[in-house]
Amino acid sequence: MSNRLVWGPTFEEMLHPERIDPATRQRALQAQELDPLDEINLYNITWKRADGRPSHVVIPRELTGVDANIVALYARDFPTRSHKVGAAYSVVLEKQLAGEIEPGRHTLVFPSTGNYGIGGAWVGPRMGYDSLVVLPEMMSKERFQLIERYGARYIKTPGCESSVRQIYEKCRELRLRPEIRILNQFEEMGNYRFHYYVTGNTVVELLADLHGKGIGDGRCAAFVSAMGSAGTIAAGDRLKEVFPESLTVGLEPVQCPTLYNNGYGDHDIQGIGDKHVTWIHNVLDMDCLMCIDDMECKLGLQLLTDPVGMEYLESRAGVAPDTVREMSTIFGISGVCNLIGAIKTAKYYRMTEDQVVVTVLTDAIDRYHSVMLALDRRFGRLNAASAVARHHGIFLNAKMDYVQEGTVHNRDRWFNLKYYTWVEQQGKTVEQLDAQRSRSWWAQERAKVCAIDDRLSKLRDGPQPQRR
Repeated sequence: MSNRLVWGPTFEEMLHPERIDPATRQRALQAQELDPLDEINLYNITWKRADGRPSHVVIPRELTGVDANIVALYARDFPTRSHKVGAAYSVVLEKQLAGEIEPGRHTLVFPSTGNYGIGGAWVGPRMGYDSLVVLPEMMSKERFQLIERYGARYIKTPGCESSVRQIYEKCRELRLRPEIRILNQFEEMGNYRFHYYVTGNTVVELLADLHGKGIGDGRCAAFVSAMGSAGTIAAGDRLKEVFPESLTVGLEPVQCPTLYNNGYGDHDIQGIGDKHVTWIHNVLDMDCLMCIDDMECKLGLQLLTDPVGMEYLESRAGVAPDTVREMSTIFGISGVCNLIGAIKTAKYYRMTEDQVVVTVLTDAIDRYHSVMLALDRRFGRLNAASAVARHHGIFLNAKMDYVQEGTVHNRDRWFNLKYYTWVEQQGKTVEQLDAQRSRSWWAQERAKVCAIDDRLSKLRDGPQPQRR
């Protein structure tokens, strides 16, 4: 690995790639197809397409069965086909700016259940770092293949998606080596800042654009996101600043109802439900919690991506052919979870046709083909009858169980769960934890975006980014 410091985009440039130096932006767009492992692709970490519009889909009502507009940002066009690369880059960037890591000197360790680790496997080597991903052994084989393809190494720990304690134990062991630097997505505020500023403001712009086209009232009725590291749900904090009435709805697996019921268990919505409340999760601003069944997410993904399911959606459910084809390329398991949660939110709050529920599709089918094959072995190949049953049972008649509103009591309980991971196990103090009860603590963390961008701009000898 090189000792040269590599710098990428500011938060503002990730939000507005048109503000990147035109020559750099053009090189990045060309490399996106021709050389996806070139470091210039750091400048492709954005929700925006080449035409400047956010990558999104308005989910057809024929699929959802609700009056409200459900709109999803999709992450297929990021360098790793998952938005987690943005969180990984932001964490590495902040550590490098602070002088805490140096290429050629430090090995970066990315604890993860999948997409953050894949993001780190891509970002680390692009920025000159030896990179190591720690993730559970039961994750899809495609995840391990991608980590190797991007030039990183991995360590498998026992368990499945919810087995985060074993990841922490391995990281504690690795930390004893002087060259190791642990970049823990569950506590690094760079993850929070990426989604607060880049994802949140992208949604604000998208809502205005859709309103101009006659879709929705230009406001956010609810932002719905499952929690893994709880980075993505930070976008809800930005949306509440712009739209005070906006609801933030969190999702977790029925099979592992940690916040819902102080529960535990194993599940297979890969990327969420990590059996603890993360340090970066602003739970006191979460308005509602819903649980989603992991098997429904996997069976729903097969409906959206299998040729038989796609044929049913087009010919019998009445979904436009272009939309069917697009949806087959932008959904992963957690994306279906988020869609079910968005449908459930629209139904629970009785939302109308002028309201917009926003969610995020965090990865795509390319890393779940092995999971779909396992479904075939267990249930047999998808056929027309089972396609009808899945459409009606999973989407049109989404279950309304496992809903818990953010009362004062519930928010306190969600927050108090942080104690057991972060104070008893991870070395935080009670004083540090209690500080997070204050809105000013979160406001101060959000305000650091400006200082980070200014410092990065000066180091790159580039222009100062404009501020909204």
